[in-house]
Amino acid sequence: MPVVLQGIMTILVGVGGCVGYFYASNMILDRVIFPARGANIGRNINRANAVRPWLFMFPAIFVLSLYLVYPVVGSAWRSLYGRDGQDFIGLAYYAQLFDGGDFTTAFLNNLLWVIFVPAASTFMGLVAAQLTDKLSWGNFAKAMIFMPMAISFVGASLIWKFVYANDADIGLINAIRAGLGWTDPVDVLQIPFWNNFFLMVILVWIQTGFAMVILSAALRGIPEETIEAAILDGANPFQLFFRVKVPQIMPTIVVVWTTITVLVLKVFDIVYTMTGGNFDTEILPSYMMDYFVTSKGFASAIAVVIMITVLPVMLWNIREARREMR
Repeated sequence: MPVVLQGIMTILVGVGGCVGYFYASNMILDRVIFPARGANIGRNINRANAVRPWLFMFPAIFVLSLYLVYPVVGSAWRSLYGRDGQDFIGLAYYAQLFDGGDFTTAFLNNLLWVIFVPAASTFMGLVAAQLTDKLSWGNFAKAMIFMPMAISFVGASLIWKFVYANDADIGLINAIRAGLGWTDPVDVLQIPFWNNFFLMVILVWIQTGFAMVILSAALRGIPEETIEAAILDGANPFQLFFRVKVPQIMPTIVVVWTTITVLVLKVFDIVYTMTGGNFDTEILPSYMMDYFVTSKGFASAIAVVIMITVLPVMLWNIREARREMR
């Protein structure tokens, strides 16, 4: 079957299935389970109205349970068994993780990513949003800054491999070094500690466009009265930006920051494509993939640790969002 026809059939079946489900479930609820007739008509209507929201939420709850809850519980359970999945070993894999070694390196590198990437992406996105709004060709500049968002992580990594290439004829960094008189090429991806930052630059390059778009909309939503009042009070451009505008969009900055943080904790493609986790660039997702084939129990234990690491950020983000809605 042609791909286009498959897509059309999927849409028809999906939309038709949703319409059929809601129509049939409401009909059964109103006519069979709680019929709106007889002596208990009022009570039946109230019961049907209480159940109806759950009918609408059931497909989403079912899909989330199937593709989110079940894998999480399954991974946690699998992490308690040995390599063959038969022998129960309890928390032995977790003890092995926190015993040091490569896991400690991966965890510290992940912590470095969490500190640097969200901060750099949010700050650069904020600066780009402010500066592009002042340019006559700002929309074109925004399009150029946002363009990396359309590139996959693997594609972006391949682009930056050319930038970091250990060859002055290909690599931009070594070409600049050669122009300054340093003829010996250097492989920046093999420089201990600093090679992690060279990898982080790729994600910052991608996520700056995302931060810029969100923060640009927030900046445009600032009431003009507060800006005019600050100008009349003698505020210079830096004071106007950092003391008037930034405090008013701080909730949006927090949302952008936490969104990028959650993304950072799941990044795998960049490290795997650029270094394969070698030269002390391992992070938790790539460390997990190293054991995915050889020991699914150990890989599951790493996945559980990643999930636990993400949870505080998610819960804090949810709490802040609820507080903003009050």
